[in-house]
Amino acid sequence: MEFVLIAIAILVVALLAGIGLLVGAGRRTTRLDDDAATGTTLTRPRPADTQAPPAPSGSTASGLGLPPETVELPPAEPEPGLVFETPPPSAGRLVRLRSRLARSQSSLGRGLLTVLAREKLTEDDWEEVEETLLAADVGIAATTQIVERLRTQSMVLATASGADLRELLVRELTAVLGPDLDRTLGTERRDGRPGVVLVVGVNGAGKTTTVGKIARALVGDGKSVVLGAADTFRAAAADQLETWGERVGVLTVRGKEGGDPASVAFEAVRTGTEGEVDTVVVDTAGRLHTKSGLMDELGKVKRVVEKQAPVTEVLLVLDATTGQNGVVQARVFTEAVDVTGVVLTKLDGTAKGGIVVRVQQELGIPVKLIGLGEGADDLAPFEARAFAEGLVGGEY
Repeated sequence: MEFVLIAIAILVVALLAGIGLLVGAGRRTTRLDDDAATGTTLTRPRPADTQAPPAPSGSTASGLGLPPETVELPPAEPEPGLVFETPPPSAGRLVRLRSRLARSQSSLGRGLLTVLAREKLTEDDWEEVEETLLAADVGIAATTQIVERLRTQSMVLATASGADLRELLVRELTAVLGPDLDRTLGTERRDGRPGVVLVVGVNGAGKTTTVGKIARALVGDGKSVVLGAADTFRAAAADQLETWGERVGVLTVRGKEGGDPASVAFEAVRTGTEGEVDTVVVDTAGRLHTKSGLMDELGKVKRVVEKQAPVTEVLLVLDATTGQNGVVQARVFTEAVDVTGVVLTKLDGTAKGGIVVRVQQELGIPVKLIGLGEGADDLAPFEARAFAEGLVGGEY
């Protein structure tokens, strides 16, 4: 009986050891300083060789609580048998994802085409056009502009074919979408320092997920990236961001839960500067559990970061389904930081595709990225013409 018990015990120990090895093999990041005095840790894809490699030039991560000679940033390499994902480049994504605008198309594009195809347009018909545009969240100013331009072409509309009518509508929608706005992302290195992107927005808009998708897009475009998990007040936000980074071999700097967001952002930019990466993307808090206001904290994060490198882009993430509430949120954020671009998420699940027009006209800030699904690569650079074609539908 004793031999049986001993055999069972040995079997249990062996089983637990095997599970531990399997879990370890699937983990692609390593904590370099869990108990750093600043409360900040650096995670990176675990290299294939467990022996410490020679320190590459300019890649130490000082200030993280360990002696500089023990902290190294080797090139990201997957463990044996593990391969990092290779995201597609960002160019042309919106064209490939245009079908995701189906719901907006059904209410806006098809609705407008149905009315405009009528042989003779009455005042009731024009009111229907206005209602269709307003229901799609285009906004009063843009709606008035579109209707007036279409009215001047009413004689043309009466004789236009289906294809010509679609092309006309695409042109008018493209015009109000701001085709000449500068939508370039400030992600390039400047004066020997990385581009620094702060991502702001309320919780629930998809901010952390958007940061992960931005990192994937940058990697797909051939850039090196460091992520800063400065949303220290939302449970599991850092874990979520770390997972996004691990999938594509991107470094993540994170802090203890409830820690100072500004210090995490500072360390992320310092790590990126010393590692000579192209871009540092910082996920900021969407709410705080402290007496200081969220907007004061965001201003502090920006000031602290700029002690290391200038902030080259501030992206505001808005949920496209929130409509006017999203515009109100945006105004509050623009008072705290100089927002340079908007990211609209969840556009695939709303019939209000016109929110792009409204946001740009009311805020004076270009929409630079749009989220058209829950997939890892469903974030696309905004292109006015391709977006208008998606709203109207049809073959082009």
